[in-house]
Order: sequence, then structure tokens, then C-alpha cells
Amino acid sequence: MEKRIYLDHAATTYLDPRVKKAMDPFWDEKFGNASSIHKEGREARDAIESTRIGVSKIINSTPEEIIFTNGGTESDNLAILGVAGKHQEKKGHIITTKIEHHAVLNTCGFLEKQGFEVTRVGVKEDGIVDIKEIEKALRDDTILVSVMYVNNEIGTIQPIKEIGKLLESHKAIFHTDACQAAGYFDLDVKKLGVDLMTISGSKIYGPKSIGFLYVKKGISLSSIIYGGGQERKIRPGTENVPAIVGLGEAFKIAQEEKEVEGERLVELRGYFIERILKEIPETYLNGSEIKRSPNNINVSVLAVEGEALLLYLDEYGIACSTGSACGSKDLDPSHVITALGVSKKCSHGSVRFTIGKRTTKKDIDYTIEILYKVVKKLRSLSAIKI
Repeated sequence: MEKRIYLDHAATTYLDPRVKKAMDPFWDEKFGNASSIHKEGREARDAIESTRIGVSKIINSTPEEIIFTNGGTESDNLAILGVAGKHQEKKGHIITTKIEHHAVLNTCGFLEKQGFEVTRVGVKEDGIVDIKEIEKALRDDTILVSVMYVNNEIGTIQPIKEIGKLLESHKAIFHTDACQAAGYFDLDVKKLGVDLMTISGSKIYGPKSIGFLYVKKGISLSSIIYGGGQERKIRPGTENVPAIVGLGEAFKIAQEEKEVEGERLVELRGYFIERILKEIPETYLNGSEIKRSPNNINVSVLAVEGEALLLYLDEYGIACSTGSACGSKDLDPSHVITALGVSKKCSHGSVRFTIGKRTTKKDIDYTIEILYKVVKKLRSLSAIKI
């Protein structure tokens, strides 16, 4: 079998064997519906509530503040539409950034069509939001501020604590999409000062299509799904017990191992970036070199189309991305790279490598070797000259 090097962990991760082991009994042995009152149902309910308690301890919340969802996109939608639903009559103003995930940007765009006003704050050339711009955008009728913790494309870390501090004296609700932050950074909601926080299992070696939304006590959300009384009637529907258990186990492991694994990845990341910029001419790092996720390497390669580069690397057994997996089929330049103010010739040649638990230095050496060959070949065929 052809050797594969997987460098797309920001898109999704494999299932940790320890997580699979925790999930296994809930497929056929303890398969009950958690809403049933018989033994099978009670087993399922106990597993869910045990997971809820475990997750809440990690983020320093109460169990009642955890709502299990289908994943990051649903959690983002529930947070934004849930807040907006409480202001449907008078509408209101929402602040977000130009580099958010499409789950946030497209939801805000939908609300704009419903009569809400949206301000999309830009970022500095290093991909970091300027808090002063958020402060300047705040209005008396601002109902929500949504800023992601770690960007999914360029890995930049946003000043969430500082924004939370700024909003202490404002009535606006503060939401952060922390999907890319889990497993690397502090998720203590009290320290961060957030009211709503999105987490996804698929980024932390857990199952796909599962996540949760932290909802601070006292925050009222409108439901975006209608049905039974599950998840405090905010997110009805029969619970996916195996996935919830898997999410809890993955989340626990991610937090336990984040320091050691984070240090290892920072070292590999630095090595990867240094070799690319040194050995492959006309390459540029996108986003801050320091304030970025330990696993993220996003570079622009001049005179090369990102899609072509990705396909050639795939042929050599290297899996990476041109940006967000949700938008990777779109040939338009990444909205995140564009927001940095880089030229079109840079934005079209952007490629994202995201390393993970199984990534080794040997994998990076091989990737650099192949990347050099592929870039040289593509440039020789390109009409764009540097």
C-alpha cells in the first residue's frame, strides 16, 4: 500500500483508539434511548450526564451549561440564531470578523437579510484582530460579538480574554468558535470571559458530527430545531450516545496531553516553516509566526495555483489543503488570506499544512522534498512569472 502522510488535521482527525474503545459498548450493548425510563434508557442517560459533567469540569462551567449538538456548524448556528431569535422584533447589531468560519459568516449573512445589521471587523496583516476596532464598532444596540479563538485556515490566535474584558461593561453577548483551540489552549470560560463557546469532536481525535455549545447561565437562546425536550428543549432530538461518549473521552485526552503534545508540535511547526521559507523560493508565511496554533503552517507559493499544488502532492501521498475543508472546492481565493491584504497572486497559491499526533520529522522532510519538486515543475508550466 502507498504510504500516506496526513497533514490536514485542521479539516478532521482520525479517531483515537482510546476514544473508540470508550464508544464501543454504546453501539450494541448499551444502545438504549436516553429518554426511556427502563434500564437500557437509564444507562444511556447516565453516560450522557457523566460526559456532561466531565466536559463542564474541563471548561470550568456547570453541567447545565453544556448543550450537545451535531458539531461545530450547528453550535455556531445555535449561538448566533439563538441570540438573534430573542431580538426578532427590534432586530439589532452583530459584530464578527472577516476571517471567521463560514458557519459564522454565512449565518450572519442570513440574519442581515432578515433586517439585522452586521459589522465585519478586519484583521491586521498578521491575521490578528485589533481590539480597538471591535471597541469602535460597538453600539448601544449590539446584541452579539462573535470572534473565533483560533483561525481554521492560518491558525492565528485571537485575543479572546481581552475582548471578553472589553465586553464586561457592555450588554452584548460574547461567542467564540473554539473548535481549533481545543487540545492546545486554555478553555476556561470564566478566564476567557465568554458567554457562548463552540467545540467540535472531529478536531480533537473524536467522532465526527458531534460537538457542544457552552451557554452561560442566564443566557436565553431561541431553539432552531423543534421537537421533544432533549438538551433543555434547546436542541431536541434523540441523543447520539456513542458520539457524545466519544466526544467526552476525546476532550478529556486532548486536555490531559495538550502541553506535551503542544510543545512537540511547536518544534515541528518551526522546523517545517523554516525549511519551506529557506528552501523554496518566493514562499511567504500567512499569519503570525508566533501567535498561531502549534499545528498550523499556511504559506503562499508564488506562480503556483493552490489547487494544482494540492493535487500533485496528493499523488505523492501527501494530504493537505488550500484552506478550510468546507470551502476547498471553491476556486475563489480564500476569504481569510484575502483579509490579510495580500495580493491575488499570493492568495491563489496558498496551501495549509496542519500536523498532528502521528506527524514525524521524517514526514516533514519527505514533504519538503516533494514540495520542492512539485513547485519547480508547476512554475515551469505556469504563464505567471516571478
